Amino acid sequence: MPNKIYAAVLITLLGGLVTAPSFAGPENNFILRCAGCHGMDASGSMEGGIPDFRNYVASFSYTEKGREYLMHVPGVVNSSLTDREIAEVMNYAMTRWGGSSLRSDFKPFTEAEVHKLQQVVVKDVVKFRREVVEELTHQQLPVAEYPWP
Repeated sequence: MPNKIYAAVLITLLGGLVTAPSFAGPENNFILRCAGCHGMDASGSMEGGIPDFRNYVASFSYTEKGREYLMHVPGVVNSSLTDREIAEVMNYAMTRWGGSSLRSDFKPFTEAEVHKLQQVVVKDVVKFRREVVEELTHQQLPVAEYPWP
């Protein structure tokens, strides 16, 4: 009888490992999946074509196109995170480095929104970023320099 109980517990635990999301948390997921390009301090790299997050990143959260763009940057698309984990990392980045670009009306990302926005096809993310930046600039929202032609 005890062997059946142990077997049931083992199956439950293994099943949870197969379907369970990462337990790294948003800060660690940022470090593991974003800091390689954006840096531990989110300063980016002009030479590498990586935008600075500090005092800029939250601007992208104030328009639908900006939110859509964030779901299509290479680090997000290739992160292997669940939709919930992506939402958590986005909210972490916005509140950690949004600085002066983070307004009181910031709307946190949700798992459902991440899923919906990732379904949209974006063929050229660099071109799309330029369109989003034009929109944000028109609304007088701060955006980091971006060296891509």
